[in-house]
Amino acid sequence: MEFSGFSARLGADATPAGVGGAAREVGPAFERHYRIGELADMWKLGRETVRLLVRDEAGVIKIRLGRKKVHTAYSVPESVAKRIHTRLLNGR
Repeated sequence: MEFSGFSARLGADATPAGVGGAAREVGPAFERHYRIGELADMWKLGRETVRLLVRDEAGVIKIRLGRKKVHTAYSVPESVAKRIHTRLLNGR
């Protein structure tokens, strides 16, 4: 499981508009966010497995859609994805 792709994918589009050349730490709102399918592809795991891993993780954005059949869209910030992946590598 290679994890180096995260830092390479964090690009200029992750900085808020109007911020000058001053070096500033990117907050969770402006860092790269991943969907369940993207993490499943990167980590070579099933979508349901990744969903179970991120479901109750702090910092994950959950958007509930639908009335009759509830559909939840998950948005996982890069820092949270790194934390989950590190936990998986270290065996909890």
